[in-house]
Amino acid sequence: MSKAEFIQAEYIWIDGTEPEPLMRSKTRIIKKGKEPEIWGFDGSSTNQAPGSNSDCVLRPVFVTPDPIRGGDNILVLCEVELTDFTPHPTNTRAATRAVAEKYADMSPMFGIEQEYTFFKDGRPYGWPEVGYPAPQGPYYCGVGGSKMPGREIVERHTQACLDAGLAIEGTNAEVMMGQWEFQIGVLPAPAIGDQIWLGRWLLHRIAEDYGVE
Repeated sequence: MSKAEFIQAEYIWIDGTEPEPLMRSKTRIIKKGKEPEIWGFDGSSTNQAPGSNSDCVLRPVFVTPDPIRGGDNILVLCEVELTDFTPHPTNTRAATRAVAEKYADMSPMFGIEQEYTFFKDGRPYGWPEVGYPAPQGPYYCGVGGSKMPGREIVERHTQACLDAGLAIEGTNAEVMMGQWEFQIGVLPAPAIGDQIWLGRWLLHRIAEDYGVE
């Protein structure tokens, strides 16, 4: 069987870290053209299960092209389930899906603005090693190399969202040096949540290449 018959599928999920969950992912090799199937992971390493009963299930719910690896490779967003295939307690998407189905006749739509700050070596990206940058004022929607650290990451992230087919509406620098935002929507639930989480994962993954968090 030729290697060309296979692709890489990056399974992505939300863990059980508190107070704010982290994103996790791992790679599965699957046959090209085959639908990604349920998979599993060690929940004791993600704050989602005890070591004595650590198996958790990944159920694919949203698949997009992988703009990082390119080619026919894919990103696979998953819900987390228990081994009896019921929603895991950390799986808030299942509850969102139930509410969306209940009120589908009202056709609710959502847009999300995601603000974030880049960090490098424990300090906001672009800040001096000692002291602080100039006060707020020139950074919001600004231009100029000394004021806009992180733009190369933002540009790559924006294009990656487009290449993945996400409904990204725009990006801009925010009021603090090293702070940016992007917007996703307008979409119904749970699609809006799926896309904002994949947008976040892409941002984290691309920032890795620059040694930035």
